[in-house]
Amino acid sequence: MGDPRRLSKKYDTPNHPWIGERINKERDLSQKYGLINKKELWKMETQLRNYRRQARKLISNTTAQGVKEAIQLFAVLKRYGILNEQEPTLDHVLSLNIENILDRRLQTIVYEKGLARTPKQARQFIVHGHIAVNGRKVSSPSYLVELEESDAISYVGISPLAAENHPERAKAVEEKQ
Repeated sequence: MGDPRRLSKKYDTPNHPWIGERINKERDLSQKYGLINKKELWKMETQLRNYRRQARKLISNTTAQGVKEAIQLFAVLKRYGILNEQEPTLDHVLSLNIENILDRRLQTIVYEKGLARTPKQARQFIVHGHIAVNGRKVSSPSYLVELEESDAISYVGISPLAAENHPERAKAVEEKQ
């Protein structure tokens, strides 16, 4: 079962630490999405790698169980809005990239909805407890937002940033949308 004090890592590090092209790409993604460190990026890359690994395994599995697992994989990816195809195939899963997953993080969606001016400010609002999803305060910027939850992102009612406390902020948010 394992020692509870020694939790397993939820990410894989790059094979070689000093590849300039990879470092530049990671830096650009970190700036664009307001990530604090490379570990956050590596967690999302590992999640994408797991989805793609599962899709590669299911391509060769043509049994009824393989079809059932493929449908379940499509359902998960559609629920999070990572896969937007009407009739998804395993090739669509294999063509996903890291930005598809980073776009579904709470931090990115808060910024895109206009609740914050920059991705880093969005992260600060989330960590400080000003953002709620479905009326529930969420303090994790890496929270993956489901499609049905996208419209239910707002400020926490008791937050000083809430629209009822700042009518001019509510007007600015409505204009941005």
